[in-house]
Amino acid sequence: MNAAKKDWSEIKTNDSWAIFKIMAEFVEGFEKMSKIGPCVSIFGSARTKPESKYFKIAIEISSQLASLGYGIITGGGPGIMEAANQGAQSAGGKSVGLNIDLPFEQNHNPYIDSEHNLEFDYFFVRKVIFVKYSQAFVIMPGGLGTLDEMFEAMTLVQTKKINRRPIVLVGKSYWQGLMDWIKKTMLEDEKNISPDDLKLIQIVDTAEEAVKYIDDFYKSHQLTPNF
Repeated sequence: MNAAKKDWSEIKTNDSWAIFKIMAEFVEGFEKMSKIGPCVSIFGSARTKPESKYFKIAIEISSQLASLGYGIITGGGPGIMEAANQGAQSAGGKSVGLNIDLPFEQNHNPYIDSEHNLEFDYFFVRKVIFVKYSQAFVIMPGGLGTLDEMFEAMTLVQTKKINRRPIVLVGKSYWQGLMDWIKKTMLEDEKNISPDDLKLIQIVDTAEEAVKYIDDFYKSHQLTPNF
C-alpha cells in the first residue's frame, strides 16, 4: 500500500503512555534542581582530551565560578563536561550532571555529586532543565550538540522567553569564523538577524575573562531565581 494512502488510525503507538515518562523526568529534574540555587551551565565536546588547553580552561572556569557560589551544570559525560564537574568539586561547589542515554560517547563522569546526578531519556526535557536552572551559559569548543545548546540559549534570550543572561563563548580561534559568518551572511547580506542579536554573546580566551564577564553582568543585573 502507498504510504500516503495508508490508514494511520490502524497504526498503534505508545505516544499517550510516553507522556507519563516525560512527566516523571520533569518532576524528578525540578525537585532535585530547585534545591541547588544559582548555577552556570558549561557546554562543550565530550571528545576533548585532558591534555587539551580547553579541558584545562574548563576546569579553571568552573572552579572560579564555584568559588563565587555558583553550582556547575554539565551534560554529565566525558571531555569538557568532566573537566567542568572536576573544577566544581575541586572548589567545593555543587557539581551537577544531566546525563542522557546515547549510543556513543555518554557515560557519566566521576566528578558529579551523587545527589546531583540525573538521568534522562529525552533531549528536550534535559534542555529545559539546563535552561531553567542556569544563570549563565559558558560555551566551550564542541560539536553539533554544543551548537544546538548555544543556539537554543541565544534564541530563548532573543525571543525574550527567558531573561537576559550571560552567554560566553570560550576560544576566539574556534568560534570567530562562525561569528564572522553570522555577521556577514546572516546580518549584513541577508538581514535575517538584527545587530542587537550579536550583543547576546561574548567571546573570550581565558577563564578569567569568562568569569569576569559573568560576575560583572550580575553587578548591574539582579540575580533573580529562574527556578
